Amino acid sequence: MPTLMIYGATGYTGRMAAEHAAAAGFDLVLGGRNHTCVSALADELGADHRTFDLDNDDAIDAALSDITVILNCAGPFMRTARPLMEASIRTHTHYLDIAAELDGYHMAEELDATARDAGVMFLPGSGGSVAMLGCLAGHAAQRVNNPQHLHIALHVAGSMSRGSAISAAQNLTTDCLQRLDGHLMARNPDDRRDFDFGRGPTSCSATTLPDLVTIWWATAIPHIETFVHVSGDAFPQGDLAALPEGPSAQQRTANRYHAAVEVTGADGTVARSVLDTVNGYTFTPLAATEAARRVLGGEHHPGFHTPAGLFGTTFAETIADTRITDLHADASRSVHKAV
Repeated sequence: MPTLMIYGATGYTGRMAAEHAAAAGFDLVLGGRNHTCVSALADELGADHRTFDLDNDDAIDAALSDITVILNCAGPFMRTARPLMEASIRTHTHYLDIAAELDGYHMAEELDATARDAGVMFLPGSGGSVAMLGCLAGHAAQRVNNPQHLHIALHVAGSMSRGSAISAAQNLTTDCLQRLDGHLMARNPDDRRDFDFGRGPTSCSATTLPDLVTIWWATAIPHIETFVHVSGDAFPQGDLAALPEGPSAQQRTANRYHAAVEVTGADGTVARSVLDTVNGYTFTPLAATEAARRVLGGEHHPGFHTPAGLFGTTFAETIADTRITDLHADASRSVHKAV
């Protein structure tokens, strides 16, 4: 029977993913470094468990020897992605994660050919903003002929989990990047652009998102710029280790995520679409678990893939209460047309 391992299962998002997987009846193995925590959660969920560090290739290979799919939920991913990707190739295990760190996607690009030769799939960003934005971008790109330019923004609302905050702080880059003529190039970090998330223009800041890799990988659109709008206390200050493990269910319910995209075709036609979904910390474990279910069921191809590229641009809309809407704007107002 195909088996799923969730590594980092005792973290904030990993635990929710493990709960969803157990409830769905997966043949489930929980993995991590802390034996006490991992075994306690495994007993609670009725799952198998294995504990191992990522600095010992033999231990990783032994742990993955009979695993069909590994879902990596252990950040910072700059420390965990490479050893697990390389071990996945050696053990012929399909690799999924929930990373939002650019370096992990560069690793997937770098190891793509080796993974293809091994018959192994890499699906980083199987949940979270990469799945959201990839589906939104792909949907809008289908509305124009020969898409050439894409501008996309994520609205991050509510608070950040302790693990995400620490991971983000350790992965801050001074480089603000864009995709220009197919190449990653520096851009002005002070650039701003208005996006309509469905309630009128909102000013968004230039930022470097992994979608500069994933959207280009899936669509080959040569010019891509990524932006973010933050509301609430999404990027906390001070002692990050003192933060709560993550937002409560009530906080997640109160803070939905949104995204907006503008795609321009070669003939100058412009398509604008928006995505409205549940809080990112609700969406991510649901989407990652659904992605794992599909891969376990045989939906996989060797090499590096994106959720939208593998499952289609409607994938995000299969997760919880997620909707993509097309916007048709005139000089004075925006008119919404549901798709």
